Amino acid sequence: MTEASQKDPLVLFMPSGKRGRFPVGTTVIEAARQLGVYVESVCGGRATCGRCQIEVQEGNFAKHGITSSNDHISPIGAKEERYDRVRGLPEGRRLSCSATIEGDLVIDVPQDTVVNAQVVRKAATDRVIERNAAVQLCYVEVDQPDMHKPLGDLDRLKVMLEKDWGWKDLLIAPHLIPQVQSILRKGEWGVTAAIHRDMDSSRPFIVGLWPGLKNEAYGIACDIGSTTIAMHLVSLLSGRIVGSSGTSNPQIRFGEDLMSRVSYVMMNPDGREAMTKAVREAVNGLIGKVCEEGGVDRHDILDSVFVANPIMHHLFLGIDPTELGQAPFALAVSGALQYWAHELDIDVNRGARCYMLPCIAGHVGADAAGATLSEGPYRQDKMMLLVDVGTNAEIVLGNSARVVAASSPTGPAFEGAEISCGQRAAPGAIERVRIDPVTLEPKYHVIGIEKWSDEEGFEEDAAKVGVTGICGSAIIEVVAEMYLSGIISEDGVVDGAMAEKSHRIIQNGRTFSYLLRDGEQKITVTQNDIRAIQLAKAALYAGIKLLMEKQGVDRVDTIRFAGAFGSFIDPKYAMVLGLIPDCELAEVKAVGNAAGTGALMALLNRDHRREIEATVKNIEKIETALEPHFQQLFIDAMALPNKVDPFPELAKVVTLPERKVIVAGGDEGGGRRRRRDRG
Repeated sequence: MTEASQKDPLVLFMPSGKRGRFPVGTTVIEAARQLGVYVESVCGGRATCGRCQIEVQEGNFAKHGITSSNDHISPIGAKEERYDRVRGLPEGRRLSCSATIEGDLVIDVPQDTVVNAQVVRKAATDRVIERNAAVQLCYVEVDQPDMHKPLGDLDRLKVMLEKDWGWKDLLIAPHLIPQVQSILRKGEWGVTAAIHRDMDSSRPFIVGLWPGLKNEAYGIACDIGSTTIAMHLVSLLSGRIVGSSGTSNPQIRFGEDLMSRVSYVMMNPDGREAMTKAVREAVNGLIGKVCEEGGVDRHDILDSVFVANPIMHHLFLGIDPTELGQAPFALAVSGALQYWAHELDIDVNRGARCYMLPCIAGHVGADAAGATLSEGPYRQDKMMLLVDVGTNAEIVLGNSARVVAASSPTGPAFEGAEISCGQRAAPGAIERVRIDPVTLEPKYHVIGIEKWSDEEGFEEDAAKVGVTGICGSAIIEVVAEMYLSGIISEDGVVDGAMAEKSHRIIQNGRTFSYLLRDGEQKITVTQNDIRAIQLAKAALYAGIKLLMEKQGVDRVDTIRFAGAFGSFIDPKYAMVLGLIPDCELAEVKAVGNAAGTGALMALLNRDHRREIEATVKNIEKIETALEPHFQQLFIDAMALPNKVDPFPELAKVVTLPERKVIVAGGDEGGGRRRRRDRG
């Protein structure tokens, strides 16, 4: 470094933490670009779009060795004064295309910068995602035609995009070519071009063109689940989420679970086409909903990112999923994919692109890749377990050294199917359950009713809403509570002898049930219900345990529940049930729709696309069906919480009951296990 450069002012950009020295007089935006700090600009430094706003942080930043002051940046000039007069510049904000560096600075790049944008209605995540979108808006002023320089209008547009923005070797979406001349003249030779480039090695594309200065472009991040489709509408320039919505996947009418949909394709010649059409229509309907919510024209959507499980992935793309219904569960394509959105019948801007995240394996899809990108087990030293509980649970376990993944066929029990009084989470569904260990009396909370069942006024509210069944989160809790209160044994058998203690233990032929709610509509938990939950949780736990063995660990450091269902699972009850391995409860967290968050990250920053593409190639897929030890792990996991695995962290907060084995005739046997007091 030269002596002169050593004396150049030091500039630190926050929140990225990137820093560098720059000569006095360098514009702040140029410094940001040299350091790879993303600062949006549409107008090319003309101080008309207002996208490049920054704030100077005042004070002595000893940690960084910088004293920053507004005196170290150029005074507000004519361009900024004009912008402030016409459109308004918030106090403390500067336009980085006009402000120049005069001394050491700490610059804050506001992540909430929105210019002429809609009010945010919902947020998918509180996470700050550094922006580097695949689409960039570029305003240019094109030379008018000259008889002495017979260069076409489009060619002169390309010349200015290279001169002002550095775009070389540009391609253009074919549908725009006939429109170029009319757009240039309507804009009086000033136009905004939308440039799409995903990979640095790919040629950039002009995908949109508008007369004058266009100051906003949008993208969608969409998670196509087997039950629900969730979508976020996002400003590609500010990163703000302006609309969020979800809808049921209409493919449910072809089959509740994924395998039944594959069967439908196999049994019906037009089955694949019908399901592809259904899901695409649902996506288009959802685009209409989020655009209405955000006050956005759907034709301002220029980019889209999708995640889905493998069968939804194939059906959305119009690929026959039959091979995924039988061993060896071969994907037609596993890598990331790029389409023009109109090729998938998606009704957005004609030039919009569509990016699909890669699939990890035959039953570990792009949704699991999105969740992996979101939670990043490969970015840390801790051993992280990432679980998406659904009809087919997807499991990822690992750290920066190694990541392994598997799928486990848990079935639909956790979603309410196969349970006698089970239902999806909706008003009227019981979602929380507690059982008094002495009296065996329950209390429960119902979706749509504020009060618990033992509170005054509950029955009046229940008469209006109805109490109609048990949803997934309550199914986990009621079985765990039945175990903690001694109603069922470690092996999941309802103790008929308890009928002498409580009227809630009722006989059903040769087995017994627990009466959760009496009344016009009785809600009971039967022996068959408990078996269904045991089978589901054993399949999941055995898959997790298999991955732990592959990693050579007997415990995990942290657990993340992904998916909508995971958001409502109480970690304590999940552990009592033996759904997940022992772990410090503070380290067990629900992360919501992590797959959707991963899609959002890939939408707002194309570097995340390269990150997950590289990561997926290094994830080791374990096929549980081919592992000889899986069956024994499954058998051990049928017990509550587990036949052989200890749960010392759980025992710190919960009294696990004495071991009780119920044999024919209701006699009890077996020894005692040492347990800690119930918390």
